[in-house]
Amino acid sequence: MSPHEHERVKQQTLQIVSNPLSIGMKTLGAFALCLLFAAPAGVAKQRHCIFRVHAQANPQDTAVFSTSVRAQVSGKNVAIEKIPRISEHDVVAFYPYAAANGTYGALFQLDEHGRIALDALSIERRGSLLFVLINGRPITELEIDKRVSDGKIYIPSGLSAADIGLMKKEWRLIGQRKR
Repeated sequence: MSPHEHERVKQQTLQIVSNPLSIGMKTLGAFALCLLFAAPAGVAKQRHCIFRVHAQANPQDTAVFSTSVRAQVSGKNVAIEKIPRISEHDVVAFYPYAAANGTYGALFQLDEHGRIALDALSIERRGSLLFVLINGRPITELEIDKRVSDGKIYIPSGLSAADIGLMKKEWRLIGQRKR
């Protein structure tokens, strides 16, 4: 390449880099990319009800993985896993009913992910406890005594009318068509 041709290519390159349209397109592209990542956070469905199922943990687990709670049934301190095995994201429907003690109970239908998680828990952890928390409150403990492969969790009582109202905003009733 001759020095004259080299200078011409260099000038063309400078024109492309310094072209205001090119800079504007880069800025617009960066802005569009930011919107792409920000949009899902703003559009995400706001949760009304928090539903968490924690498995009983090994008492030798460190505080990083488990925490100690007082079991309602036995009154003993029991270690539970900090990370829930099933959450509100796994629930697709529920069916509430009035319990004898003035509270409410409910049957929860899980999606495929929740069904598989519950099935695996019921096989791996037979004889241990599951702890159900609704909106941050401990509601019940369920002893795993058999395999549960139907994807349903039954809460016998302990739910308030306010809990049921929040659940109705979150999930459809069992038997209703999908929203």
